[in-house]
Amino acid sequence: MIKPVVLVVEDEAIIRMNIIQVAEDSGYDVLEAADADEAILILQSRNDIRVVFTDVGMPGSMDGLRLARFIKDRWPPIQLVVSSGRDVSNYPDFPENSRFIGKPYQNRQITAAFREVLSGRY
Repeated sequence: MIKPVVLVVEDEAIIRMNIIQVAEDSGYDVLEAADADEAILILQSRNDIRVVFTDVGMPGSMDGLRLARFIKDRWPPIQLVVSSGRDVSNYPDFPENSRFIGKPYQNRQITAAFREVLSGRY
């Protein structure tokens, strides 16, 4: 059975490592990026990424919300899980059919969000 591929985009290394561990423990293959620019390079080089988990507050050329919008415009089949300390799910530029997780979150919320977006239930 082929494991779904998840790309984790988070600038805080410890948080990123935790999300990666949770995703791997849940049966996903995981790629990682520290910012949007690195994430876009990975997305351009792979065609098997099913879900992108992104934090909103990141340094670089774009924050996670702009990255999520860019992904939905360029790679519509990729599912998105967006995380932030403030609720951005009602923002006009929040991508449709994406899942929001508020910080602080529990590990089970991450795996539930991945299952929901992959199954189309959110």
